[in-house]
Amino acid sequence: MAHPPRDPNDDRPPLIHAGEAMGVGLQFAGSIVMFLLVGRWLDGRLDTSPWFLLIGVFVGAGAGFYSIYRQLVIVPREREERKKGDKG
Repeated sequence: MAHPPRDPNDDRPPLIHAGEAMGVGLQFAGSIVMFLLVGRWLDGRLDTSPWFLLIGVFVGAGAGFYSIYRQLVIVPREREERKKGDKG
């Protein structure tokens, strides 16, 4: 599998990148599980099984995808803009 080219201006150690990647995966899984459990709890309280569980899974997946997008697109862009601002 080909690796994306490393940014020569990024002086952070490789373990930082690995930690960020693991964190993104855990946030994605955690958001799905959290919303799934909330949906399951609501189904038990309101006797609406399985509707809130399904809604919870989809909301959790949406929140997880937003978290991934933010960590992989928005945060690096903001970091790049800060570096440009410091140099200029």
